[in-house]
Amino acid sequence: MLNSDQTEIDLPPTHSESESVFSDCGGVHTGSVEDAGTVGLCAQSRVAEPGEAVKKDLQHLSREERRRRRRATAKYRTAHATRERIRVEAFNMAFAELRKLLPTLPPDKKLSKIEILRLAICYISYLNHVLDV
Repeated sequence: MLNSDQTEIDLPPTHSESESVFSDCGGVHTGSVEDAGTVGLCAQSRVAEPGEAVKKDLQHLSREERRRRRRATAKYRTAHATRERIRVEAFNMAFAELRKLLPTLPPDKKLSKIEILRLAICYISYLNHVLDV
């Protein structure tokens, strides 16, 4: 049955009554590739979707191998690099804030992260000693 905006030309061609739907499974396919998917012919004449081959390849892989392949994509690497950059910036800002709280001579002396941590430990010990006395 046709809709008001559909013509006979728009409809996919169907097999004649003399043809069997399963006649194409024997070897030669007489219809178009589009017919094979819509009419429901055998799996040999059906054309796979672009993503299906990739999914089938990934199904037999172990969980670790699938994870490794997913992480190898450019999209994943870019997202990971962005997250890492944000993490490192936050880490460096925390050290800068801690550095501002520590007394040193000269006050603008550049300290490494380990020096900042060691100086913070000493300063906390000193403040505890001052409170105890």
